[in-house]
Amino acid sequence: MFPLITPADENELDPRPATLRDWNNTAAEYPDVCAHTLFEQQVERDPDAIAVMCGDERLTYAQLNQRANQVAHFLRKRGIGPESLVGVCLKRTPDLVIALLGVWKAGGAYVPLDASYPKDRLTFMVEDAAVQVLLTEQSCASLFAGIPVEFVSLDADWAAIAVESTVNPVSAATPSNLAYVMYTSGSTGKPKGAMILHRGLVNYLCWAIQTYRVQKGGSVPVHSSISFDLTVTSLFPALMVGGMIELLREDQGAQNLLAALRRKGDRNLVKITPAHLEALTLQLGSGEMDGMTRAFVIGGENLLAENLRLWREVAPATRLINEYGPTETVVGCCVYEVQPEDPASGPVPIGRPIANTQCHILDEHLQPVPVGVMGELYIGGVGVARGYLNRPDLTAQRFLPDPFSGSREARMYKTGDLARYRQDGILEYLGRVDNQVKIRGYRIELGEIEAVLSACTAVRSCAVLAREDTPGNKQLVAYVVARNQNPVSVTELQGALKLRLPEYMVPARFVLLDSLPLTANGKIDRQRLPAPVAETAAQETTEGAPLSDAEKRLVSLWKEALKLDSVSVHDDFFELGGHSLLAIRLASRIREEFAVDLAALALFESPTIAKLADHIERSAIVEIRI
Repeated sequence: MFPLITPADENELDPRPATLRDWNNTAAEYPDVCAHTLFEQQVERDPDAIAVMCGDERLTYAQLNQRANQVAHFLRKRGIGPESLVGVCLKRTPDLVIALLGVWKAGGAYVPLDASYPKDRLTFMVEDAAVQVLLTEQSCASLFAGIPVEFVSLDADWAAIAVESTVNPVSAATPSNLAYVMYTSGSTGKPKGAMILHRGLVNYLCWAIQTYRVQKGGSVPVHSSISFDLTVTSLFPALMVGGMIELLREDQGAQNLLAALRRKGDRNLVKITPAHLEALTLQLGSGEMDGMTRAFVIGGENLLAENLRLWREVAPATRLINEYGPTETVVGCCVYEVQPEDPASGPVPIGRPIANTQCHILDEHLQPVPVGVMGELYIGGVGVARGYLNRPDLTAQRFLPDPFSGSREARMYKTGDLARYRQDGILEYLGRVDNQVKIRGYRIELGEIEAVLSACTAVRSCAVLAREDTPGNKQLVAYVVARNQNPVSVTELQGALKLRLPEYMVPARFVLLDSLPLTANGKIDRQRLPAPVAETAAQETTEGAPLSDAEKRLVSLWKEALKLDSVSVHDDFFELGGHSLLAIRLASRIREEFAVDLAALALFESPTIAKLADHIERSAIVEIRI
C-alpha cells in the first residue's frame, strides 16, 4: 500500500457561511504517489490481463510496462528527469501509451502535440516548452523539420530502445512534480501551457475510478487527441484498476467511435463532448443505444437536457454524467449525474465539487455571493495547476491566493465562468465573463484568432464572434475591415489562418465591413455586429449547375444546411464552412429525403455534390421519393 494524504478539515478557517462551507467539505484520502506508480501496482496484481487493444493488436499489462520501462531508461540516458518536458506526437497506437508512461517513469512530464495542428503552432509549442526530447514516429517527423530538438522515433528507433532494461526504474519524481503541460488557446494570440502536477492528477484519477465505477476487465474507448484533456479520463483510470483501453484510429466525425460502440461489450465508460453525443444520437437507432456503456461522461461545453432525451428514454440503465472543469484544474472539478426526475429541457447543472476540490462563487471583490446569486466561479483544491509555463504575468492574473484554504501557499483558479449555487447546493453554469468560447468541446480564445487575423496584411481591423443564429449550429464568424479599402479575398484569409491555427479555430463565415461598430467608449460594440447573411459560395455556371435529380435535391439540402444562396456541385462541403457535426446532420436529412441507408462517412469521403450524388446513384437505392 502507498501512503495516503488525508486533507485537514479547514472549515474553521473558512469565513464563508456554514452552508457554503458544508458544500465544499470534500476532504478524501488519496495516495501520495505519482500516477505511474498506481499503474505499476496494477501490473503487479494482474500482469497477464489485457491493458491495450488497437485493432488486432493486444498488449498485456506486463508487456506495456516492460516497453514503457525501456523508453524510460532510454530517456534517462538523455537527461530526462523531474521537471523535464518531453514532447509526444504520436498517432493512437500502443506506442502512444508506451510513450506517455515511459515519460512518467523517467521522471519527466509530457507535452501533447497533435499532428493535425499547423506546423507553426507545433513549432511554437515545442520551442515555448523548451522540449528536451521529442517522441514521435516517422510519419510525423516532417512536422518538426528544422526545430533544434532531439528526435526519437518510436518506430524507426525501436531497435535501440529495445536493448534497454525492462525493469521499473526508480523514479525521482514526486507528487509535487509536473505530470504534463497541456496547451490551450490564448487570448494574446499564442497558446498557453497549463502545468499539471502528479498530485492533482492522482486525486482526479482516484476520484474518477470510484465515481465512474471503473472496474477490472471493463473497456474504455480512446477516440480523441491527447492534446484534449478529455482524453485523460479515457486513458488512465482503466489502467490503474485492471481495465482495458481500446485505441481508435484517427478519423472524421467520430465514425470509429460509432463503430466501436456498435460492438457491444463490457464497457466501463465513454468520455465524450455534447457534440459527440449528438452525432451518436443522429446515427444510432433507438434499438442500438441500450447497453452500449455503463456510463457516458460528458464534458467540454454546456450540456442541454434536450440532447439526453432519447438516451434517457431508451437506455435508462446508462448513467449520464455531466463533468465540468477547465484544463487548469485537471480535467474535471465538478460533476452532476442526471436523475430520472430531472427536467427534460434546459441546461444540465454542473453539480458538486469532486474530492479535495472547492468551488467558490465570488463577486468582483472576491467576496462570496449569497446562494442563488450569480458570480464568477473560482476553483481551489489539490487539482489547481502550478500556473502557465513561462507566463508569470498571466499566472498571477488567473491563479490567486486562496483565502478560504487556511494556507498561504494555496491558490484558486479564476475560471472566467459565471455560475450560482442552487438552494440544494448544486452548481449551475451560466456563461462566460470574457471572450472565451466552447465550440464542439474545443476551448477557444477569440482574441487568439483576432491576433492572427490582424497580422494579415489585407486586414485593417477585425473581430471574431461565436454565433448560433441557427439553433444547434454554433460557429465562428470573422468581421473584417480591409486595409485602404482594398479588396479582401476570404479564401486567402482562410488559408493564412489555417497555417497558424487548428482547423476548429478557423472561422466558418467571414463578413466584410466598411468599419466596426464602436461603443461610446471607443470599444468594438460586439452586440451590433450583424448576423452573416446567406452567402453565395459559387455561381451555378453551366459547369457547376446540378444535372441529375439527385444533384438537384442535394443542392437544396446543402443550401439549407450551410445557409448559402448558391452552391456548385463541385464545391467541397468542408471548404464552405461545414464541420463534422453538420455533416452528420446533413447525412440524416439525406437519408430522409432519399430513403437511402447513407452512412455519414460517405460525406467525408465524397464531400462534393457531384461525388455524393454518384455515390448515392451507385448504391442499391430501393426508392427515391418524388
